[in-house]
Amino acid sequence: MPRFDVTIAGELNLDLILYGLPEQLPPERELLADRMMLTLGSSSAIVAHNLAALGSRVGFQSRIGDDPLGQIALDRLQQGGVDVSLVRRVPGSTTTGLTVILHHEKWRNILTYPGTIAELSWDDLYFEYLADSRHFHFSSYYLQKGLRPRVGELFQRLKSEGLTISLDTNDDPDDRWEGGLHEILRYVDVFLPNEREACKAAGTNDDDVEAAISKMSALVPLVAVKLGRKGALAQRGAERVVSPAQEVVPVDTVGAGDSFDAGFLHQYVRGADLATCLASGNKAGALSTTRPGGTEAFRDAEYRQKFLRRP
Repeated sequence: MPRFDVTIAGELNLDLILYGLPEQLPPERELLADRMMLTLGSSSAIVAHNLAALGSRVGFQSRIGDDPLGQIALDRLQQGGVDVSLVRRVPGSTTTGLTVILHHEKWRNILTYPGTIAELSWDDLYFEYLADSRHFHFSSYYLQKGLRPRVGELFQRLKSEGLTISLDTNDDPDDRWEGGLHEILRYVDVFLPNEREACKAAGTNDDDVEAAISKMSALVPLVAVKLGRKGALAQRGAERVVSPAQEVVPVDTVGAGDSFDAGFLHQYVRGADLATCLASGNKAGALSTTRPGGTEAFRDAEYRQKFLRRP
């Protein structure tokens, strides 16, 4: 029996979210927010935290700076039930990354200081730890500049140990969608993009999701696409399953896609069918939106369990 259900190697940082901002942000003006939230951020850490909250055994590796923000992020992840015993704290001029999210009524700005996110490298990883698992998940492919050149090698070695692998690229800040993505997809069992990411990764028109799914499902055994308010769909060979979104009044959509990943993978590693995996992903994503940030709704155990018991 492996030690973990899922292991993750990736970024660990906080999100600073400002709410109630004016729609226009003119320069040289002092503009006021009416609320703020400092919460656990980063796609990799959100997936890890929420997987653990759902009951999976999760091991996590990362690199943080020797600074207060890194300690807060590490504490939050550990409090969520994730094993962080091999997270590296590295002193030096590069501090832990931080994402600032300017939350508007219908859209948001996302500003990230990469910090140690971009410095995570092969030498920071303990392969035996990552391999002591049933499944490995990787997020934020384009932010992992230090590790990205050897992601294919990492995936290949983990596959040789019998793990299944999932990938959520998240966005490419350069909007180029290159960097060897298609080469590493040969080792991926589950690809977890949203609509835009699916089209960008496939190189299709931005509104041609069907063409993107067709292209990506020829490369990856299982493609699960997050469709926002339309729910999600999964394609595995000729099998397609569509699952509607959960009905909620959203407070904040930050981390909803990562929470979907957590819900989906929680069932996937247990051998559940596609309908069950999608429903679990949609419910976890919906839960995330009911509180600020990507993990706050999962931190409240009573609230989380009550929500997840909903039909």
